[in-house]
Amino acid sequence: MLDVQSFAAGQWLPSGAGARNIASAITGDVIAQAGNDALDVQAMLGYARGVGGPALRKLTFHDRARMLKAVALYLMERKQVLYDLSYDTGATLSDHKINVDGGIGTMMVFASKGRREMPDGHVFLDGPPEQLGRTGAFMGRHICTPLQGVAVHINAFNFPVWGMLEKLAPTLLAGVPAIVKPATATSYVTEACVRMMLESGLLPKGALQLVSGGLGDMLNHLDCQDAVAFTGSADTALMLRSNPKLMEHSVRFASEQDSLNASVLGPDAVAGTPEFDLFVKEVQREMTAKAGQKCTAIRRIMVPEAQIDAVIAALGERLAKTTIGDPRLENTRMGALVSAGQKRDVLEKAALIGEEAECIFGNTDDFSVEGADKDKGAFVPPMLFHCANPDTAERVHDTEAFGPVSTVMPYRDLPHAIDLLNKGKGSLVASIITNDSNVAREVTLGSAAFHGRLYFNNRTSMSEATGHGAPLPHMVHGGPGRAGGGEELGGIRGVMHYMQRTAIQGSPDILTAIGEQWVPGAREINDRAHPFTRTFNEIELGETFNSPSREITLEDIETFAHFTGDTFYAHMDDEAAKANPFFPGRVAHGYLLLSFAAGLFVQPDPGPVLANTGLDNLRFMAPVAAGDSIRVRLTVKHKTPRNEEYGEVRWHVTLYNQNDEVAAEYELLTMNAY
Repeated sequence: MLDVQSFAAGQWLPSGAGARNIASAITGDVIAQAGNDALDVQAMLGYARGVGGPALRKLTFHDRARMLKAVALYLMERKQVLYDLSYDTGATLSDHKINVDGGIGTMMVFASKGRREMPDGHVFLDGPPEQLGRTGAFMGRHICTPLQGVAVHINAFNFPVWGMLEKLAPTLLAGVPAIVKPATATSYVTEACVRMMLESGLLPKGALQLVSGGLGDMLNHLDCQDAVAFTGSADTALMLRSNPKLMEHSVRFASEQDSLNASVLGPDAVAGTPEFDLFVKEVQREMTAKAGQKCTAIRRIMVPEAQIDAVIAALGERLAKTTIGDPRLENTRMGALVSAGQKRDVLEKAALIGEEAECIFGNTDDFSVEGADKDKGAFVPPMLFHCANPDTAERVHDTEAFGPVSTVMPYRDLPHAIDLLNKGKGSLVASIITNDSNVAREVTLGSAAFHGRLYFNNRTSMSEATGHGAPLPHMVHGGPGRAGGGEELGGIRGVMHYMQRTAIQGSPDILTAIGEQWVPGAREINDRAHPFTRTFNEIELGETFNSPSREITLEDIETFAHFTGDTFYAHMDDEAAKANPFFPGRVAHGYLLLSFAAGLFVQPDPGPVLANTGLDNLRFMAPVAAGDSIRVRLTVKHKTPRNEEYGEVRWHVTLYNQNDEVAAEYELLTMNAY
């Protein structure tokens, strides 16, 4: 029998007093025990805050992103161990891939986004600087820095790896240590994954701890620098959220909980269309994947009245092909629920739904299980209900049977479908299968406020779409109301949940020093060689090159127009240009000015500048006419290491006319050798 241990304050501790038995979902036999009432939770919090936090905050965002990638690759090489353990949770191989590969993939995405979208520094800049005074001597901007506490992650049983890693990746990227508490029923899989990560030696000490079993009174010792992220039932979320200490100290609390997710068959998607077939396939898959134990699974199915019989028939046909059995068997398509207790709960909730809807598929007393005893294991069949009167029904809109249970219901028209969608009072995801863009827009305007994600699919996107029930690390996962009101994932948005946004105010030099990004008005360094002759490591923020001026002639404008084919009237027709309130007459092309600007600031000899890779935030502010002159100021704004050979330099470029007015402004990106 497995002894599921905790990792607390740098030590592995066996289960002890208060340990619970864990049974196999397949056989009902006890296979493990977990829990230890003697854990010193204050020591764990102190270890995270005093050891893990400082070690993580010492690293830059890029250091932490590289760490995540290395951990993800380490786990990928060992995922078969996690697969083998996971069968006893009732999950099939395809379920493992959602759980294990999905979790590892999520870490990889956050590692990539951390390198691409965050600085190689310790402060995240949230938006541009704001001029707060008349001359620009007093500026402000928003920054984000890591919380200096610990994140407590309380996870659900259904995804013992993904559920942990999807919270852990943005937390560690933010620079905050985590204490992970998995659901006891599947904690043995989480423990194995945590052991791998710790054995890798890739995480700083104190960055990750594990509680197998109960948290004890840990939440009573959290303060304003800590955060709690919870996934589970609404009742448990309410109990945790109501903790007096959490409220007293304004501890951040995010929850993902019960969700009556729905899928709508668009009025255009009649039988025989690709969308109709896609809809039936998606619903069947979401009912049976993980035996319906997914927070994003489809619980309510909304179909035009004219299509209700066709959908019921098609769904019944697909569900009848679902082979239920031992998940280790190759032909098994749906395994068991996680435990006998979960089986009882699902059957009780299904009975409640059955009070106002007819069960049209799935006889719990008469179904086949391959390779296992259905009475000893936590097996149930897929159960499809039909609610003929969804307007007066209540249980179908407020009761989630967390298993392979769903209810199909008719709608009269699109506004009625939107009303039914919103009766769920907040969900993680709603899907709409339609080939009509107007239908998609109307549903969005009518129901987006009730859903964390809207998933549209049709014949165009179906070959690449990831599915109704697949939360992606790039997109927000969470939802309002019944879904918990929280938010996870969403790319760098997810990292921000573990950081504090602070408004800083001061001189341009102060803002430059804090953000490690040059702010206009800050000190300029003008006494050095041309910055293009200096390596990435040599140049400093604020190094500036001021070019000589160049007159723009009418010949320049006409040559550029004929050479490029850009003969827009503002450049070629003086009378028409003067009729435009923005121009004094014929003016130079904006891109002609950019080309001349490059000629004014470039240093042509071979050197450390390897390539021009982009141009951001271009603005033309004043027209330049024939006879006017331009000059350029080129300033080092920001530096970001990219690989072993070069780093990226972001230059602030300003074009002035002969009156020292700004004619154009932009940011130039170059790759510079070290």
